[in-house]
Amino acid sequence: MVEALSPEQAVQRLTPDDNLAIALGPAHPVGFLHALGTRDDWSGLEVAGALLTDLYEVFTKPGVRFRSGFFGPAERFLRDSGANIEYVPADFRRFGPIVQATAPRVMATATAPPDAHGNLSFSLHAGATMDEFHRAGADPDRVLVAEYSDKYPRTVGLPPKYPHALHVDEVDILIHSDAAPVDLADADGTDADRKIAQFAEEFIPDGATLQTGIGAIPSLIATGLAEGSGGGYGVHSEMFTNGLMRLYKAGKVTNDHKGEFDGFSVTTFAAGTPELYEWLDNNEDVRFLPVDVVNDSRRIAANRHFISINGATAVDLFSQVAADTIAGQQHSGTGGHEDFVAGAGLELEDRSLLCLRSSSGAGENRISRIVPNLAPEMLVTTPRHQVDVIITEYGCAELSGLTVRERAEALVGIAHPDFRDELAETASEIG
Repeated sequence: MVEALSPEQAVQRLTPDDNLAIALGPAHPVGFLHALGTRDDWSGLEVAGALLTDLYEVFTKPGVRFRSGFFGPAERFLRDSGANIEYVPADFRRFGPIVQATAPRVMATATAPPDAHGNLSFSLHAGATMDEFHRAGADPDRVLVAEYSDKYPRTVGLPPKYPHALHVDEVDILIHSDAAPVDLADADGTDADRKIAQFAEEFIPDGATLQTGIGAIPSLIATGLAEGSGGGYGVHSEMFTNGLMRLYKAGKVTNDHKGEFDGFSVTTFAAGTPELYEWLDNNEDVRFLPVDVVNDSRRIAANRHFISINGATAVDLFSQVAADTIAGQQHSGTGGHEDFVAGAGLELEDRSLLCLRSSSGAGENRISRIVPNLAPEMLVTTPRHQVDVIITEYGCAELSGLTVRERAEALVGIAHPDFRDELAETASEIG
């Protein structure tokens, strides 16, 4: 039988030596996680999750380890401050099998408030852990915690196969809090970002189906399309963003002729501003589906004129792409990056756009982000055989079908002018 507890009462149900799993950032049970930080008796608390949205005190405590599948600013800050934060290499789809194999004793998630039938919408996250939440709820030896708040939107899946909800009868501990989802405003774009966005828009025809990642450049692209003359777009995107909402509000999204998911957008999680969350509430134009559906490469390729838009931290002359490490340290994670690059490469009409500024820093401290070879400073996120278009503020390098030599020449051509001669000489030496 479900127990209605406060966050402080709920965390007392964990033992000092326990295993807890939480889903990706927008699904974090905020009140519950903050309450964990009020305890000082942890001797071996293992927490699995990804993309922390706050600096939870529990992760600074001795005896606590956080295993993260995707680093954000909070993970980086905690790691650099000495907290026991470790990265688990896995793309988003593999989060599911990993948590199923480990079967943590406690599973906790944020939800929308229960409806008249006792259903708790998973709200802003479907992701890779939905099945494990149901399994935990059905297992008498495990504990399922659901924290609901009136500030979380009620979103929908695609029933009956993808209901996107828990029933209160499945839950062991039900927490009512006043927590709000993360407020993620769009990053301010630079002049270089605006040039990159303009180049990217040239690849997007009317009627294209779009996937956009997080950051200033995808936001600028979505805003440019919203303000432009085109339209008839579809959305099939791992993440639903403020920019995609603006595209909808501009009347530019119709989701016609997408194939399997005609008539609505599909996503597996959302993060943005309170305006986005209010717009998503009871909005059946956007369906939240598990990541193994949304990020399935064949389903991605089935969309008409699919355009994938993502970022990178560096690309080398062999066209290997780094997107989750910087200077030898974990910066973010694999996520669904490779799924969408791969899916966009299966049909002639589809394109994958990887966008990055040509350099970082300024003056004597300027560093090229097009490099001779990623190793050893960065690790490969996307292998060269999947890469299609690389875009910097100096132009576009369309790499699919080119030889290794031709790829290097194209990448030198969009590098920062300060580094082109050096890169060209290095490419010649490499042969």
